[in-house]
Amino acid sequence: MDVIINASFLPHDDAEATLAFYRDALGFEVRKDVGHGGMRWITVGPPAQPETSIVLFPPGADPGVTEEEQRVITEMMAKGTYGGILLATDDVDATFDRLQATGAEVMQEPTDQPYGVRDCAFRDPSGNMVRISRRE
Repeated sequence: MDVIINASFLPHDDAEATLAFYRDALGFEVRKDVGHGGMRWITVGPPAQPETSIVLFPPGADPGVTEEEQRVITEMMAKGTYGGILLATDDVDATFDRLQATGAEVMQEPTDQPYGVRDCAFRDPSGNMVRISRRE
């Protein structure tokens, strides 16, 4: 059986700021941008990996989420504790410099971790942690 990662999901609360971060700052391509009922689902991914995507979704889209749960999700997004993703690059320092120059919120400058990787971290415009490590 051949199982691959097709897509992961991250919430967003500002479609235009989200596009600016993932498309313009990270260089991801927009694969889908779908609106319905005042909400937008934006699917992005690295051009070199057409089979792998990130679906940026409006957290209020799930009808099974209660008003109280939506409040908690919104609070967690604001703190940066709700969603996150780990990306990889050949040059962490150059990627860090490029993202920092766009005004992205820095969580951690490039660091050699004691467990053997070099990485850095940002928050996307919705508060999601985006950690970028050196490709092994």
